[in-house]
Amino acid sequence: MQTIIRKIYYTIFPFSNYEKELENAIGDSKTLIDVGCGSQSPIYSFSRKFYSIGVDCFSPSIEKSKKAKIHNKYYKLNIMDIDKKFKANSFDCALASDVIEHFDKKEGLRLLKKMEKISRKKIIIFTPNGFLKQGEYDNNPWQVHKSGWTAEEMKKRGYKVVGINGLKSLRKEFTEIKYHPKIIWRIISDITQIFTRNNPRKAFQILCIKTK
Repeated sequence: MQTIIRKIYYTIFPFSNYEKELENAIGDSKTLIDVGCGSQSPIYSFSRKFYSIGVDCFSPSIEKSKKAKIHNKYYKLNIMDIDKKFKANSFDCALASDVIEHFDKKEGLRLLKKMEKISRKKIIIFTPNGFLKQGEYDNNPWQVHKSGWTAEEMKKRGYKVVGINGLKSLRKEFTEIKYHPKIIWRIISDITQIFTRNNPRKAFQILCIKTK
């Protein structure tokens, strides 16, 4: 039932579908490494289009993802060791969705370099636009946010940046809508995606794509 409702909603508001935006960004990649894949990667609805490897250091998340059969193969691994585990240019695409903000700035920059090393074609980063406070949840200490990344700084690093999830001013921690009734403000937020997609400085989150 939930899947049907989502399909209807995205038919009415197609511009608010992040998963479709991500699928388009991945493009014709045949192999993908999902860095910090978590329990439900946003590629779950189209992951059969390519060969994917999920990497995460939190065993419960890997087990949930395995049950959902999102990836072809999994590695329980500190993601800072991906360049030790995998050779340079091992994958067409390296993806880190809702990951980089969980590291401090220095570590985050190191992760970007490692992803750029093991990718042949594309590096894709999805993260809040600027610092967004978030604490531990789901018994996972890795969920704490430690840094913020802006559209401007990602552009300077050579990434094309797309604004996601509408205006930043309408949302809060865990992507929740700030105002009530939430269903109405969710629709308003999604409609603002028409503007923020090409104006990522105002967006709640940013999708960053670097092509090598």
